[in-house]
Amino acid sequence: MPAQPALPKICIALGLNTVEKLMAHARTEVESGEKFLEFRLDYLPTPMDGVKALPRFLEQNPECTVLATCRRHQNHGKFDGSIAEQIRILEAAVDAGAVAVDLEIESAENATDKLEQLRSSSKLVLSYHNFEGTPAIEPVFKRMAKIQAYAYKIVTTARKPTDAYKMLALAKAHPREKLVVLAMGEPGFSTRVLAPSFGGLYTYAAPNAAEGTASGQVSARMLRHLYRVDKFTKAAKIFGVVADPVRHSISPNVHNRAFQSKRMDAVYLPFLVHSNQLKDFFQMADALPLSGASITIPHKQKVIRYLDTVEPLAKRIGAVNTIWKKAGKWRGTNTDAEGVTVPLAKRLKLSKSTALIVGNGGAARGAAFALADAGAKISLVGRNLDRVRALARICNGEPLSREQAAAKTFDVVVHCTPMGMWPHPDECFFDGRVPGKLVFDMVYNPRETALLKRAKDQGCETIDGLAMFLEQAVRQFEIFTGETAPRAVMEKAALESLSGH
Repeated sequence: MPAQPALPKICIALGLNTVEKLMAHARTEVESGEKFLEFRLDYLPTPMDGVKALPRFLEQNPECTVLATCRRHQNHGKFDGSIAEQIRILEAAVDAGAVAVDLEIESAENATDKLEQLRSSSKLVLSYHNFEGTPAIEPVFKRMAKIQAYAYKIVTTARKPTDAYKMLALAKAHPREKLVVLAMGEPGFSTRVLAPSFGGLYTYAAPNAAEGTASGQVSARMLRHLYRVDKFTKAAKIFGVVADPVRHSISPNVHNRAFQSKRMDAVYLPFLVHSNQLKDFFQMADALPLSGASITIPHKQKVIRYLDTVEPLAKRIGAVNTIWKKAGKWRGTNTDAEGVTVPLAKRLKLSKSTALIVGNGGAARGAAFALADAGAKISLVGRNLDRVRALARICNGEPLSREQAAAKTFDVVVHCTPMGMWPHPDECFFDGRVPGKLVFDMVYNPRETALLKRAKDQGCETIDGLAMFLEQAVRQFEIFTGETAPRAVMEKAALESLSGH
């Protein structure tokens, strides 16, 4: 066959149940600038109907590269035919203009004598999928490498952070091989962004105008414009936000836009890390290597045990929201304190004010110490009165029950729990009156929470969580990069992100 150009870096997976829908979605992707499309022929009741439509589509869109797939139901596809029929469909797709075909290793191992035509006339991509977890990967690759192919695609399911790293490490360990590596699921999101820079042949994206075909997929538009997969290099610094849940976070939008505006070779990712997975996360962070991260619910207190150095204020607070690596050591600080005092100081004289802190976690601790240090008289309330009392003791505050708090009026109420945060925007800590003249909610998504709506209805002044988010994010950016943060760019990105939810 004549020499074919290298495959593009982003492949759009298209799995639709009619030829009309498949072609319509394909045209939409081409119009948005995409050129590498996977046609999942197994999604069609009659895969050959998709094959027959290929020549006309390619005649109209000659710049397109089509990868044909007809996965059998035994391997989580939708095709019920035999292996021989599967291979005939893929051969027909190549004859119709498909440049590459994806064939599962299970089919290939049972039909090694039937692969020569696919190999000689197309780019044969052998694939392995594990929908349960991420096993030892080298043995999987060795098994696949026994069959000659253009490329080897290995897709697993990430259950923890190191699962994602296993996949990236495989690509890094075999720079001469053409490998496509991905970990499905939200904990594996980083592989979709980082795989090409670790040596992966290409990555997969969901269609810009429809749902994807695999868990954890992100649109091609987002991969290109927010994460800039084709722009950052192998030497790029990697940052991220560590949380559970993490999908709601606007931090990737804000920090990536900031890197972009400063023309930095860096990328910022969301890392879903469950409460019992911090140790595993740090194993991945050291291996990547990660340069720094924002730490949020539920990890602000537990993260301290994994750090080499913690700055004095963060140590007193007992919570860290920012970590970075310097001279091989993990360091931690707390930028939440400034996120609370800077917006409030614009509205009232902190040293002469009374403040009610709602909550007893890492964010509440930051607010309590910051306001106590500023001279405010603080009271604390929360769902767990024992924890409220413990926090009140160490920051010289007054512990209150819900009933006691509701009966008073404070200059400011600072809400530091996740109540009201997406995806539960209707939740509110207070059942009735909000006991403050000024109400500051740390929740920023949604921007107007149920608490802030109630406070406004009472005639209170309000500050939404975006004010705090921006202050602490600006400080984080400066810690991460040593440069002045592009505040206006970060604020615009935050507002755009929130308006999109």
